[in-house]
Amino acid sequence: MVIPVAMEETVCAKVPAELKKKLSSLGVNVSALIRETLQSEVDRLERERLNKLAKEVSEILKKIPPEEFTESIRATRDSR
Repeated sequence: MVIPVAMEETVCAKVPAELKKKLSSLGVNVSALIRETLQSEVDRLERERLNKLAKEVSEILKKIPPEEFTESIRATRDSR
């Protein structure tokens, strides 16, 4: 998922000179690589956070007896 860029911020990082030379000699677009890598990391961290929340919700829901779910669903259906 790529977030449309409305406003941009500048991020600076120091890398070893040899690495920069290798990237340049290989024709790597460092700016694009950094943007893609940062976006991938954000996506990964968001998925991780959502998975954690889903596990927490699952643990909470396990404590509710199935009969309560059934009663709640029936009550909702009957109120329509």
